[in-house]
Amino acid sequence: MTKPLVAVVGKPNVGKSTFFNKVCGGRISIVSNMPGVTRDRIYADAQWLDKKFTLVDTGGIQFKSDDVMFRHIREQAKIALDLADVILFFCDYKTGLTSEDYDVATMLRKTNKPVVLVVNKVDNYADCDLSDFYALGLGDVFPIAAEQKQGVGDLLDEVVSYFPEEEGAEDFVEAIKIAVVGKPNAGKSSLVNKILGYDRTIVSSISGTTRDAIDTPFEYNGQKYVIIDTAGMRRKRSIENDSVEQYSVMRSLNAVRRADVCLIVMDAKEGLSEQDVKIAGFIHEEGKPSVVVINKWDLIEKDTHTVETFKKQLTSDLAFMDYFRYITVSALTGQRVPKLMEEVNYVYAKSTFRVSTGMLNDVITDAVQAVEPPSMSGKRLKIKYATQPSTQPPTFVIFTNDASLVHFSYRRYLENYIRRAFSLDGTPIKLVFRGGEKDDE
Repeated sequence: MTKPLVAVVGKPNVGKSTFFNKVCGGRISIVSNMPGVTRDRIYADAQWLDKKFTLVDTGGIQFKSDDVMFRHIREQAKIALDLADVILFFCDYKTGLTSEDYDVATMLRKTNKPVVLVVNKVDNYADCDLSDFYALGLGDVFPIAAEQKQGVGDLLDEVVSYFPEEEGAEDFVEAIKIAVVGKPNAGKSSLVNKILGYDRTIVSSISGTTRDAIDTPFEYNGQKYVIIDTAGMRRKRSIENDSVEQYSVMRSLNAVRRADVCLIVMDAKEGLSEQDVKIAGFIHEEGKPSVVVINKWDLIEKDTHTVETFKKQLTSDLAFMDYFRYITVSALTGQRVPKLMEEVNYVYAKSTFRVSTGMLNDVITDAVQAVEPPSMSGKRLKIKYATQPSTQPPTFVIFTNDASLVHFSYRRYLENYIRRAFSLDGTPIKLVFRGGEKDDE
């Protein structure tokens, strides 16, 4: 059975994201006193006592604003309500009951789902007067102070009381985590929506629409995935100090660290930029397999040399990761999006590749026989044997007489030889040399 879904809704700045982070045990949603920071639905797994569930943070609902962004936020919140098993309606004790709260309450009553009324920012339980909030007609009122986690236990007791009895655990299938990264407006969110087959994330021409790294589980051809739509990463000098965007970029970088595969989305009309190369460099350093996604291919005027021209430019700009794979797509039309999922599976399989010690040493022996190891100050490097201790990325430990004798050029030679021998394109590989007074990584 699937885990119950609990949606957290309310007007802006009532403490939804603070509560979400406290319950889920980390700074998942961005918390700021700036209205409209949370824009999409943010999912995270949570547990209270022996009950597991999924918590969904939503953007602040405003009915009186005609701003296009707040309209998108309302749409995303409504999707969360449609999917939810239990709804937490947050109000602010310090500001008191407002007309916006009444508007949200009216919307929630139409869902015909369990609604738990939460009054946040209550500092003094003994003297608090909650009588006004009963006027919303939603039953009992649960006062909490999310920042201090006061009253949260009683609230969660109420929430889990609505969950159905568990019928047994699901067969667990490891989900492949896909991080979608790139500059603002490269089409990341549109691509995510096309892969999922519905509008999961807000799509807008406004730079910085996606603020959080948004996780969405889905299934494709029997395999489970989690796709992570990230905020567009601009150059540092383009980001104000201590701005919300700084936190967004930090979350994007963290999404790369926890991903199994990264999709580097670029705008075909603009070509590969300096920032795209920096993003690719970060992914390479983190040891993540990746696919360069050339988006908006439908908008490019093409001839017989167009693809080859793009490939040459990519090869030049991404020389440090010459194992890269690429694909041309259109997030707008869906062109080659199914092929993109095949690429994801391909590079993931390469990053999890494991070879037997015997076969690895046969390849190392062939490499040494083809090109003799270098010498330094009259002492020659000797390769004894090799083993593979780990994957993601495939990591090979090579034991030598003296690791300090390993020249960069010979390291590169062995890396390329191993890569060709086992067809390890699409993923970084790591060589670690052991032996002598100094190990070399």
